[in-house]
Amino acid sequence: MSPENTQSPLRDHRDLFTRLVTFSPKFLLAILILPVLGGLLGVLLPAFGWTPALKQTAFSLQGFDALWQTPGIVKMITLSITTGLISTLLAFVMTLMILAAFFNSPWLNRIQRLLSPILVIPHAAAAIAVGFLIAPSGMISRLLSPWLTGWDLAPNGLFPHDAFGLSIILGLTLKELPFLLLVALGALAQPELGKTLRQQHKVAINLGYCPMTAFFKVTLPSLYPLLRLPTLAVLAYASASVEMPLILGPNTPPTLAVAIMNWFSDVDLNLRIKASAGALLQLSITGGLLVLWLGGEKLIKALFRHSLTNGEREYGGFYWQKITIVLTAFIIGFIVLSLVGLIMWSLAGFWRFPAAIPDQFVLSHFKSALMHMSNPLLNTLSIGLVTTLFAITITLLCLESEQLNDKKISRFTRFIIYLPLLVPSIAFLFGLVWLQQLTNNQAAFFNVATTHLLFVLPYVFLSLASSYRQLDPRFAYVAASLGATPQKVFFQVKLPQLFAPILIATALGLAISFGQYLPTLLAGGGRIDTITTEAVAFANGASRRTSAVYALIQMALPLIGFIVAWILPKYFFKRART
Repeated sequence: MSPENTQSPLRDHRDLFTRLVTFSPKFLLAILILPVLGGLLGVLLPAFGWTPALKQTAFSLQGFDALWQTPGIVKMITLSITTGLISTLLAFVMTLMILAAFFNSPWLNRIQRLLSPILVIPHAAAAIAVGFLIAPSGMISRLLSPWLTGWDLAPNGLFPHDAFGLSIILGLTLKELPFLLLVALGALAQPELGKTLRQQHKVAINLGYCPMTAFFKVTLPSLYPLLRLPTLAVLAYASASVEMPLILGPNTPPTLAVAIMNWFSDVDLNLRIKASAGALLQLSITGGLLVLWLGGEKLIKALFRHSLTNGEREYGGFYWQKITIVLTAFIIGFIVLSLVGLIMWSLAGFWRFPAAIPDQFVLSHFKSALMHMSNPLLNTLSIGLVTTLFAITITLLCLESEQLNDKKISRFTRFIIYLPLLVPSIAFLFGLVWLQQLTNNQAAFFNVATTHLLFVLPYVFLSLASSYRQLDPRFAYVAASLGATPQKVFFQVKLPQLFAPILIATALGLAISFGQYLPTLLAGGGRIDTITTEAVAFANGASRRTSAVYALIQMALPLIGFIVAWILPKYFFKRART
């Protein structure tokens, strides 16, 4: 039975479901493009003085004049550039070094299993954990005192909140490294590509190349194009991040993104004009960094083109491999120690410096937090579920449209899916919130949910796409030839096969929604409290113990989702076999 003959039942049955599936890619484009472009327009007009709400309808450069007269504006810009670029570069280089040192080794999968749980930790919770570790009275100081440092009292430390943004760089690097590593391993998991690259790597080693040299000369040129967009997304986020700089960064002055958020949230509405101008400046900074990265690609390609074919087999690979092993062990140890310190602070009673362990462990901090957590927890779960279920639905319909039309979605659509990740959220969220306030100011829950969707949908789509496209089409052909409608084929043939991937995508979508701070704060207008907004608020003013409790709960929510996504398929498949 040829594919041409078996596809006709799928194509010809033009029912409501088929029309809905066919329309879904256009709807996907609309819900991603319109809010982002509308948000950018909503920032552009106030930046140039057009704000009817303030009775200003004449275009001017008032916002930019106020922006450049802001004390410390150059420092804000410098912090945004250096923290974003350096953290992305460090995470990217460390990813390549780990891949090169452990390629074709069972240790690579072990490192992946150790670092993968970091992906479910929201940025705010990760920042709190890192801050507790490097603080003057943090775990590092306690473990080194007084036997090495001689400190009997907590010193006046540089970290966190250092003026150079080193704490921000550390936090962003530790958070983005596992993401880039998982993206690379996901690319290598593609059957044809992974098999080809591993075989080429083995051939290079058999020809006398050092394993690390073989990776950089043979494997990386084919692997990097698959890492480009994720790396650019990391760079865009890092340059305009709010949660990490807010918790770990300096306050006088802060990074530009944090300053913009403060201006927009100020009771003085005139500061929104300056905030809009600042958002355009942030957009240009992020765009400049992306162009710089792409230009750096071309420069490195030109500089090292000859080295790919010069026949050199050794560049000190043995020493670089040892250095990578030490750095990897340090990173894993640092992350584990951060989590241990967070747990200990959440349970600590009296804990005098420099004692490494609290004098007593208590549950009173959890009890106190849980008493006031019901509303933020309910908001977090309800927004996450609504957003994720909608994202799953539109993603499945779009992927089904590929099969009904026998072609993948266009390259333009694939690029648009990344659009909310490449455009700094601080640049378009203000305009989007402004438009929401004009059209539907009272529907805070709806505004927050639709804003979360912009960030959840890309990750859900990327998570489900490969699994859906790898479905064996013969099952659908047979079902269609037996008279099954496209709707029945979709629900009764394809979705059961995708049970596990859908659960993983759902857990990922929930994790992304749970971790959203700035979209929740701005779109909700301060009326929607979630675990993340509470965690950030406590991190900047409440007791360390309460902050640790909220950070742990913020970590636990997505972790529970992934555990359920891992257990349920095994349970149902076991029942199916019996």
